[in-house]
Amino acid sequence: MPKKHFIKAVCFDMDGVLYDSMPMHASSWAKTSDQFGLGMTEEDVYLHEGRTGFSTIDIFTRKQWGRPTNQEEVDRIYAVKCQLFNALPEAKPMAGALSLLRQVQRDGFQIVLVTGSAQYSLLERLNRDFPGIFHADLMVTGSDVTYGKPNPEPYLMALQKACVKPEEALVVENAPLGVRSAVDAGIYTIACNTGPLPDKVLTDEGASLVYPSLQALSDQWAALRDRLANS
Repeated sequence: MPKKHFIKAVCFDMDGVLYDSMPMHASSWAKTSDQFGLGMTEEDVYLHEGRTGFSTIDIFTRKQWGRPTNQEEVDRIYAVKCQLFNALPEAKPMAGALSLLRQVQRDGFQIVLVTGSAQYSLLERLNRDFPGIFHADLMVTGSDVTYGKPNPEPYLMALQKACVKPEEALVVENAPLGVRSAVDAGIYTIACNTGPLPDKVLTDEGASLVYPSLQALSDQWAALRDRLANS
């Protein structure tokens, strides 16, 4: 990152970064897949994490059934997935999430949420778990975008909302397709490997650094911030 550019905004993915929710998403998607014959495994869920529900289902209907999906079919399948997911215990905030967010906030950076989720109660829950951190005008959700990750659209929209250039932002992701989305938007991207995939999957997509957990990133945030500012 050139020295003449300074970080002004830090973009955070949600599932698998701020919340330890991916095991539950993986389980509910895999069970839904079994019910509909989509052929999706839990590992597939991690590999395709970050896509919109429509995009995810479309990939597997093409693969298993040899045809694209449609909105009616997606609504039916996704309703089952959501029912299974909502029956599970609520995901807890990821260890280190609040401490990292508070450090970033104290440093004066804008905090932008970039998630494929389209939950209506999203801001309410974020305000409960991370009070005073997130604001509706600095959120990009699944209902805001046309294409979703791995397309760069979500992170390009995040830059626009924060009024910053790519070189003035930093992304914290956990998913391969989320990393690709951010990198293709021209943003320096850090991955926290909170799932079962090898680090190489994340670096192959362009992650500049990979941390073993969000807690590790929180513990090393000040050193990383200073290193980036002076590199």
